[in-house]
Amino acid sequence: MDFPSVPNFLVTQDWTYTMRRSMQEIIPGLFLGPYSAALKSKLDELLQYGITHIVCVRQAKESYFIRPNFPNHFKYLILDVADCVTENIIQHFAKVRDFIDECISSGGKALVHGNAGISRSAALVLGYIMEKYGLTYETAFAYVQQRRFCINPNEGFRQQLKEYEPIYRAQKTLQNGQSSKEKGRHKRRIDEVDEYSEFTEAMDQCS
Repeated sequence: MDFPSVPNFLVTQDWTYTMRRSMQEIIPGLFLGPYSAALKSKLDELLQYGITHIVCVRQAKESYFIRPNFPNHFKYLILDVADCVTENIIQHFAKVRDFIDECISSGGKALVHGNAGISRSAALVLGYIMEKYGLTYETAFAYVQQRRFCINPNEGFRQQLKEYEPIYRAQKTLQNGQSSKEKGRHKRRIDEVDEYSEFTEAMDQCS
């Protein structure tokens, strides 16, 4: 199973506490940060960095203050995700992957932000990095944390990310056209994702 090499993207600045309020480039073309990096006052900075796409992560009760501020300047993907341990975040990985891939392949740059840029948005970026480069959760976490030290997905997200490795590998195996026997075995893995989604969607909504 072939994956591209992780970019040898050097970190040139020591982490300081105030850096959590700004965005950091995780791989070429993909930034992770807080909502404060996408405020109306940050338009010039976003344009300076070449941002063309923004993934805005929020839940309904946050929509009055976490909002797409520049619909005429950037292409947005808005996701309704609560930062709680019972939230199913795996269901958003494919949509985020396609959005980021389309952005980078067209020569653009994407920013993924939630509120603080620590849990929800970090989990989405971790899922993307894992799948793109064939990494475990632990390896992806170490890589992303070197660039944004304050990342800290909640316990539920961490567990789902650990479970995601065999899932994305099974999906890639199917896409690569393995034997029918292998397809059957790996398809059961993918079916587990659907069952997992149905289970979590049936749980009580987070307050």
